[in-house]
Amino acid sequence: MHERRLIYLASFLRAVATGLIGVLLGLYLARLAFSPSEIGLTVSFGLAGATVAVLLVGQRADRWGRRRSLIGLSWLAVAGGLGALYFSDLTAILIAAFIGMLNGQGRDRGAALVLEQAILPATATDSERTRTFAWYNVLQDAGHAFGSGLAALPAWLQAYGGVPDLAAFKLALGLYVLLFAVQALLFSRLGQRIEQSHATESVPLYPDSRRRLTRISALFALDALAGGFLGAALIAYFFHARFGADAQTIAALFVGARMLNAISHLGAAWLARRIGLVNTMVFTHIPSSLLLMTVAFAPDFPTAAILFLLREGLVEMDVPTRQSYVMAMVRPEERTFASSLTHLVRLGGWAAAPAFAGLLMQTLTLGTPLIIGAIMKISYDGLLWAAFRQIRPPEEKH
Repeated sequence: MHERRLIYLASFLRAVATGLIGVLLGLYLARLAFSPSEIGLTVSFGLAGATVAVLLVGQRADRWGRRRSLIGLSWLAVAGGLGALYFSDLTAILIAAFIGMLNGQGRDRGAALVLEQAILPATATDSERTRTFAWYNVLQDAGHAFGSGLAALPAWLQAYGGVPDLAAFKLALGLYVLLFAVQALLFSRLGQRIEQSHATESVPLYPDSRRRLTRISALFALDALAGGFLGAALIAYFFHARFGADAQTIAALFVGARMLNAISHLGAAWLARRIGLVNTMVFTHIPSSLLLMTVAFAPDFPTAAILFLLREGLVEMDVPTRQSYVMAMVRPEERTFASSLTHLVRLGGWAAAPAFAGLLMQTLTLGTPLIIGAIMKISYDGLLWAAFRQIRPPEEKH
């Protein structure tokens, strides 16, 4: 389907930009003499802007037009990237991060994702839905991997082009801006078929959907708060400050991590057909959190890198299964709102946590956010399994 291909390509380019900025943001801000707490605050402001965008998309995008909303979100990201590129004081950077929804998490978390996930189920049958989301996430994490590799660009520019350190980072930020401009052009080619033909002034939400979304959103908020302690910008800073790893080494590590994420999505779709969506979400997530906890205690960089990569091979298996599960639990006309609501609570957690994580890194130990985040994620998994193991999507009822 034409629309699906365009969405896949646009989300891939956005993921490249996200992977790039996820690795470079903390390192770039450190070169502007930002402290760890200021870096964390910047990440929080970017996610706060994304949270507002998700709220607006959930309430208004079907009436504004999904295509128009996707294009507008792309140009806001361009504006934010240009602001981060040209300004260097904290206040201006925070404003740019908010307006441009600057993503320091290293993974796509924004409002465009909400709309794409609302559109994709209409392009597949129930039996194809999870695999459609799996390939969507494979392309995203392939983009994240490629973007993480591009984070070595400043080092290459310095080594082979004689470009000064800060200027090399700014050129990399220019690439981030360009990718979002291309995404806007791709979205402009989407057709009328992606629009919600029955958009109303009030959000359509039936009582059974409301109950399910309320419960699962509360759990997603806990998981997101934990994830906010574990964003790529702060993890990249952890490896740099704890082990002295340079940008090129960290970029290579994140390339490996994102490739493992991508492969794991197809494994998640295969596993979900055999043990169910909820079981796949929970029983791949718990081991990944235990592995993350060990990274904080690793004695050297190679050990920490291996443990981190093992964790990354499992941690994203809940993503396509979670997306598919939420879309299966609601009616087609509820999908934009459901996608928005579940992303909104996740973004709220992601936005709140990085500032605290940066403060903990600065005042306690560099590994403290990793331990706290892992414990919270394990708690979330247990609660999710207890609450939803008996609620099955249509393809698991026969």
